[in-house]
Amino acid sequence: MKLYVKQSSLKGRVAIPGSKSHTIRCVAIASLAHGVSEIVSPLISSDALSAVTCYRALGATIDTSDESVWKVTGTGGELSVSDAMIDVGNSGTTLRFAVGSAALLKEGTANFTGDHQICSRPISPLLTSLNGLGANCKSVHNNGMAPLEISGTITGGKTSIEAITSQYLSSLLINTPLAPNDTEIAVPLLNEKPYVEITLDYLDQAGIVYENHDFKTFMVKGGQQYKSFKRRVAADFSSATFFLCGGAILDSNLVIEGLDFNDTQGDKAVVEILRQMGADIVINGQELLIKRVDLTGIDIDMNAIPDALPALAVVGCFAKGTTRLLNVAQARLKETDRISVMCKELTAMGANIEELEDGLVIHQSQLNSATLGGHHDHRIVMALSLAAMTLKEESVIDTAEAMDITFPNYVKLMNAVGGNMHVVE
Repeated sequence: MKLYVKQSSLKGRVAIPGSKSHTIRCVAIASLAHGVSEIVSPLISSDALSAVTCYRALGATIDTSDESVWKVTGTGGELSVSDAMIDVGNSGTTLRFAVGSAALLKEGTANFTGDHQICSRPISPLLTSLNGLGANCKSVHNNGMAPLEISGTITGGKTSIEAITSQYLSSLLINTPLAPNDTEIAVPLLNEKPYVEITLDYLDQAGIVYENHDFKTFMVKGGQQYKSFKRRVAADFSSATFFLCGGAILDSNLVIEGLDFNDTQGDKAVVEILRQMGADIVINGQELLIKRVDLTGIDIDMNAIPDALPALAVVGCFAKGTTRLLNVAQARLKETDRISVMCKELTAMGANIEELEDGLVIHQSQLNSATLGGHHDHRIVMALSLAAMTLKEESVIDTAEAMDITFPNYVKLMNAVGGNMHVVE
């Protein structure tokens, strides 16, 4: 599919859909819990539905017939699995969390695979850590990537994890409470700390007993259980980023609805970053008004918010001076090498941009319409659409179907507030 985009202005009100990070955590923990849990206002997207499919395959009963409330009958930690391959699609979060859950199996082997991007993303640090806790996890092709074979059972003990992605640590934190013995987790490297804070919030609400020693060491008590719960999924700041950044660079007077600034999502930092660049932003409760003004480039430490790199790279093209996106080498290990890809595609549009090992340097640029590659990456496609909306001549972005992974209603919502884009199969 191709996304065709022309010059746009953004005016009106837009409500942001639910968080992928929250939805998948809800599915995972509800599936491990006793009883029936209710997930209110879940994100309906490919990644979220991959989590549903995966945890159904591990024994949970998940009713998604009412899209406003998913009902999950959990396993109580007694997971089961058939011999069928579990396909997580494009969802790295699902794979990392479910691998930890599969390591709780008392019988059987869980076999995992995914799309071509999933099968090129590393997971060996998590496998090594789980094996050290008593599981039997292996990469079928011995390359530290999917396909994977996972059998239990973790019993607890000591392990160390270099969390190049926070999902490794979150997987351990979610699943080790169900191991029979206590677990000590050393964390010599942690990227994307806010995502771990989201996980800890879930553990806190579930009454899980653990100790957090400055995110360097975690002590998790074994033999615990999750109880059923009812939780409303917060709006997704990662999705809101595209409307925030669009509002900052386009002719705009845009109200973004439903944002909970008390939530632990890291990408809410994008609001303050845009303010530092000069954006006119007013927050009133869970509503945010953004208007376009002249922006100035700044240096931004992106380590905690790698998903915002594509959109902020576009913003940098419209800021006076130079914008530097730094300390985010893990962005190379996402669905694509987002550092390299954004440099390539923005250069094709005429941007003055330089690639660093751990980020990008973007100079104020005059962009031109172009035919662009979305690289099967939802955030790349949506970020490039922001750049295209600033230009009179039409731009075309391929692999637009990738937007379904986290934001299937992106085009509809953007057009509802003045966007000028459409998808052609």
